[in-house]
Amino acid sequence: GYRVAQGFVFAIEEINRDTHLLPNLTLGFSIRNSGDSVHGALHETLGFLTGQEEPIPNYACGFSPPQAALIGDTRSALSVSMARLLGLYKFPQVSYSSTLPSLSDKAQFPSFLRTRASDLTSSHAVSQLVLHFRWSWVGILAQDDDFGQQASSLVARELGQAGVCLEFHLHVPSQQSLEKTEALVQKMASCTATVVLVFLSNSNFQLLLLGLQGVGVSGQVWVSKDVLHLGLALTVPGVSRVLQGSFGLMLQVSQALGFPEFLARLHPSRTPEDAFIERFWEVTFGCKWPPRNSTASGSTRLCSGNESLRGHEHPFQEVSKVDVAYSAVYSIAHALQALGDCVHEDGACADPLHFQPWQLLHPLRKVHFKTPDGKEIMFDSNGDLLTKFDILYGQKTANGLFRFVHIGVIDPGATSEKRMTVHLMKEDLQVSSLCAWMTSVLVPSSVCSRSCAPGFSQIPRQGAPQCCFDCSPCPEGQFADQRDMKRCLLCPKEQYSSPTRDRCLPRTETFLAFDEPLGLTLASVVLLLAGLAVLVLGVFLKHSDTPVVRANNRALSYTLLTSLALCALCPLLFLGRPTTATCLLRQTTFAVVFTVAVSSVLAKTLTVVLAFRAIRPGVRVQVCLGPNASSSVVLTASLVQVVLCGVWLGTSPPFPHRDVASEPSQVVIYCQEGSGVGFYCMLGYLAVLAGATFCMAFLARGLPDAFNETKFLTFSMLLFCSIWTAFLPLYHSSRGKSTVAVEIFSILASTAGLLGGIFLPKCYIILLKPERNTLACIRHGRQAQQGRGRARSCRVAVSLGPH
Repeated sequence: GYRVAQGFVFAIEEINRDTHLLPNLTLGFSIRNSGDSVHGALHETLGFLTGQEEPIPNYACGFSPPQAALIGDTRSALSVSMARLLGLYKFPQVSYSSTLPSLSDKAQFPSFLRTRASDLTSSHAVSQLVLHFRWSWVGILAQDDDFGQQASSLVARELGQAGVCLEFHLHVPSQQSLEKTEALVQKMASCTATVVLVFLSNSNFQLLLLGLQGVGVSGQVWVSKDVLHLGLALTVPGVSRVLQGSFGLMLQVSQALGFPEFLARLHPSRTPEDAFIERFWEVTFGCKWPPRNSTASGSTRLCSGNESLRGHEHPFQEVSKVDVAYSAVYSIAHALQALGDCVHEDGACADPLHFQPWQLLHPLRKVHFKTPDGKEIMFDSNGDLLTKFDILYGQKTANGLFRFVHIGVIDPGATSEKRMTVHLMKEDLQVSSLCAWMTSVLVPSSVCSRSCAPGFSQIPRQGAPQCCFDCSPCPEGQFADQRDMKRCLLCPKEQYSSPTRDRCLPRTETFLAFDEPLGLTLASVVLLLAGLAVLVLGVFLKHSDTPVVRANNRALSYTLLTSLALCALCPLLFLGRPTTATCLLRQTTFAVVFTVAVSSVLAKTLTVVLAFRAIRPGVRVQVCLGPNASSSVVLTASLVQVVLCGVWLGTSPPFPHRDVASEPSQVVIYCQEGSGVGFYCMLGYLAVLAGATFCMAFLARGLPDAFNETKFLTFSMLLFCSIWTAFLPLYHSSRGKSTVAVEIFSILASTAGLLGGIFLPKCYIILLKPERNTLACIRHGRQAQQGRGRARSCRVAVSLGPH
């Protein structure tokens, strides 16, 4: 307090020596002590206003120079009482220490200004510091008075809106109580938050720290809006173990250049009118001035007056070097200058030697200047000083002492009102300081739950605050590219989540291509099987007049072989990148050519069965054995399938589709069938046709087999039906290009079954056993048959020869 008073005196003397600021005016001053009571504050204020030792309100006696303003260290109830009183007189008041938010209300306190930030601003800066360091699990210790309740409530509300959780919010009684302090210490000892926000008076803070020291609490990070507050706490012996990590905020206010030399020249003999310097001398040097009327005891160290303040260091020089009253004095001086120069907005002038205090209010609110040390001074609309906050960190040195290191700045005016900018200047720290700072502050982060790495999302714990959560890995198809994401995000359709689920990767397009091993193998089999069908067709054409070929109805055999060759070539439409044309052709071509093949087998089976059922020539059934009967069966059955496919293509045709669900890392390009009803009608008709053919062949398997082939037809249709019965579950259970491969395999297998089951035995006779392919063999075979049925078999076989 005495240093502040001397800073006030130093500013007055410096202005009086200035030839540019108030050159024709000398400032005087009066220093008064309120005794830290409301009664004393009001008494001294009225005494200052009236100029009387025993003041009478609204009465001033005698002539004196005008009183410009009052600069005060006003706190709590004192500040409110004095501000109300001075507001009634519209007497300018500039406070360098009062921080109550209510004093910013100009309707109640029109003449109050201050050269420091209100509790709302500084508390907001504390919350911004917490958010900058990403501390999400903190505790609050607040004084149980106006200051503690308002400041802590503001911080708690802001931190809650930002997602920060409070483990505890404890109110410390204003009146010191060992019992209540011990209860608070026990609560704090069981808490896990490593960051504690402090809104306490110095005495209560020190008492609480001593209690925590007794129970062995350490490793916490303490954050206060007043760095001097922490500095005074650190003077308590042994408490540095509890305050190993501490942050404080200090306003960037003016520093009086040359003030240390001014202090060093102080001496009781030079300023005998100073009523406080002897007490200051005794506290500084630990001595007592000799009493004037009695002798001092032998154990008392007496002050000699030869002590020197030069070179004498006080604890925490970097904190106490701020001269809070210095800028307040300069703001009044500049307001007086503006009053005389008429530079304020309304243009009203007044003589600085003859003016009313209320006339100074307007220019005082509008002052905007720089102090000799370069600090910019201006007030906002509420009369609060616009300034930045320095972030100081309490650091333990090698010899066990503490010092405060400037590590950053909080700028309230850099962004919007709801957000401040925090600049950390780590490069200004020495290497050892930076390591200690990183180790003691950033590593023991204050969180309820450890941070969730990218690829994980937060899952809230039931019954716990929102800052307490578990980390759950993102499911397939989702990602989390930042830490502590509340939920995983879906990847775009054309992308998939990486194995670590921290980003999305582009999908690769996939389809059953010709150049991949599976596609190349299937294409080779297609060509081989089609070539085999053409080769068999060539054999039959070359030996078309032989009994075996003639007995098997040459026209149906040629039609069946041609359709089987086309069936073998159908899979070529399924290979390669699907297009609109291939999607339209693949299923319909497959359906039509297989219908022709199956209907040809049905016609062959019907011809054999009806021939053996004809008992006498000329009966009605012989009409079905004419040369055009088998062709009619094939054409009719194929025409029905063509109509079904035409209706399907006309209503909802197949089209290329990009499937992103079957394969996690690939986009499967395939042909969407369009109308499912049309597709299954086409397959159902083919299945009914194949089933009828199989049943017909199965019932005729016991007929004489000199030349009829019912057993071979039965076997080939059994293969055909078995393959396509197994196809359906495989088709629906497979994914991606495996679906296409299954259908191609079924097509090739069923084609090979029909080709091998029907024509392989005949090719064996034609090519390897030509001696059995003669009429003599046929006659011999007929003579070996017994019974009427077998004789009829030979007659039927001969009658079928020409066809």
